[in-house]
Amino acid sequence: MSEQHPNPYIGLPETAFWKRAVAARNPLEISHLWQPKFPVPRKHKVITAGSCFAQHFSRALVARGYGWLDAEPAPALLSDEQARDFNYGIFSFRTGNIYTARMLRQWLSYAFEGDEPPLEHWEKEGRFYDPLRPGIEPEGFADLAELQASRAAVLAAIRNAFMGADVFVFTMGLTECWRHRTSEFEYAMCPGTLAGRFDPEQHEFVNQSFVGIRRDMLAALKILRQANPKLKVLLTVSPVPLTATASGEHVLTATSHSKSVLRAVAGEVAAEFKHVDYFPSYEIITHPAYRGMFYAPNQRSVVPQGVNHVMESFFACQNEAFPWLARKSKRGGAKQGGGTAAANARAVKCDEEFLDAFG
Repeated sequence: MSEQHPNPYIGLPETAFWKRAVAARNPLEISHLWQPKFPVPRKHKVITAGSCFAQHFSRALVARGYGWLDAEPAPALLSDEQARDFNYGIFSFRTGNIYTARMLRQWLSYAFEGDEPPLEHWEKEGRFYDPLRPGIEPEGFADLAELQASRAAVLAAIRNAFMGADVFVFTMGLTECWRHRTSEFEYAMCPGTLAGRFDPEQHEFVNQSFVGIRRDMLAALKILRQANPKLKVLLTVSPVPLTATASGEHVLTATSHSKSVLRAVAGEVAAEFKHVDYFPSYEIITHPAYRGMFYAPNQRSVVPQGVNHVMESFFACQNEAFPWLARKSKRGGAKQGGGTAAANARAVKCDEEFLDAFG
């Protein structure tokens, strides 16, 4: 007869027990929250996209000498400040925020599957705005031809980025969105907020479900797998609460609902595919075990110390799972620690914050 164990909890590591892994520790000493599936060495090309919080990943990678891929760099004639104003260097391509899995799927279908973006455009004070990324040009485009040329450039950048990258970090941000009632084309923002005109006959509010988000994420992953079979995908969920909600709920409970659904989708998709992983930046910032210490007084903005703690956790887990990464880091003399905190002190670009103006 084989030896029988009294129960399966005997012999489990410390991380399996709340008292030892969480309650008995200083919040800043809670560790081993992530067991990465794949390494992210410095030589790898990493692309980032998604909600506002995705910007922190790119900054942390650059501060440590990692190969963040900027597939749509700013023209040389622009200063750093001007480039930022025109949304260069924010994400790996000039899409602005991609808050939902549906929006990611849209961009990929236009870039890789030959689907044609709608001809719809928004106007404001004689300037033209792209409904896919209305905040990309501070004063809008001069005319429709300029808008379409810029859109063609970003689609080319998306293709080049994904076909040449090793790792894609996507930060899921929202479940709420606005769509065209007939075509189901999803807008980056509600028409009539930043530009354009809201028409209830044409525009509808959608709070996406678990089933729909999972379906869109799987479709996006399929496109990426066909475009670049070696690409690894790292999902995160933004810990930044909603600026505003159109759901009819209180913004606090609407935030809880949205983030819970996104976290569930991310976890399930990561469990289903070997080349997809989930990193718990959401838990590190929002969990009660951290006592809210990583939020600014507005209870929404994440302070630089919180961002730095998230990224330090990321690299610590990577180095523990793949010790050769840490050895190469020491030999290469890469930047560590303080430089990342300084980089993350700069405010992020967040399209959703335009909604504050309507409060």
